[in-house]
Amino acid sequence: MIAVVFWALEEDTTLGWTVAILALVAGTAATYLKYQRPGRRLKESGIPTWVLVLAVGAGIVGFFVIPVLGGPIAFVLTIYLFEMRKRDGRAWPSTLNALKAIAQSIGIEFAGGVAIVLLLAAGVWLG
Repeated sequence: MIAVVFWALEEDTTLGWTVAILALVAGTAATYLKYQRPGRRLKESGIPTWVLVLAVGAGIVGFFVIPVLGGPIAFVLTIYLFEMRKRDGRAWPSTLNALKAIAQSIGIEFAGGVAIVLLLAAGVWLG
């Protein structure tokens, strides 16, 4: 998004600022949705909030222990272990919902990034 704003500053046209505003809206919407949608999915699956908070904390630690891949691994593993204990060994449905939520979050973030790039490309092409 910063590149789009710098491009708009350089262009200093109505088209440039329109593209920058649309890119900011797309980025903000993607950021909001990537947390809201998967969070709702996880709550609907019956995973307690305290387990989700603990899983997020484990994901943050895991991100630094195993760079990049450690975050999702620690998040899902934490949910799996707590659900295994709570549901007497039937943790797979909750774990599968956690995996789907992570995939949905990544997909939303990717779609937002693609939208920003396409807006910038269209603005450069039209301008």
